[in-house]
Amino acid sequence: MEKHRIGDAHGAGFRVLGGTERSQGAFMTLAAGEGTGGPDNRHATSDQWLFVASGSGTAVIEGRRVTLEAGDLLLVAAGESHEIRAADDAALVTVNVYAPPEY
Repeated sequence: MEKHRIGDAHGAGFRVLGGTERSQGAFMTLAAGEGTGGPDNRHATSDQWLFVASGSGTAVIEGRRVTLEAGDLLLVAAGESHEIRAADDAALVTVNVYAPPEY
């Protein structure tokens, strides 16, 4: 068993929380206006489930733009290019699950 406390929006960054051979959890905070990823950002063999814990922003998946709000759950399938960006007015806090592990 593993238990992790998810941080708040006061420290930007990405942190792998742990996992098993089959899946992995991570926590990400993007500061207001900050983004990560882009057209070349892909996880070749891992699906990424991204849950928005707080804040809002956008995701661009394979060139398609979607709005993200607290409570949303987004699937980025293995091989899909993706970029995640926080809105300009607040941090975006996400919990991510990779299956199989990516990091």
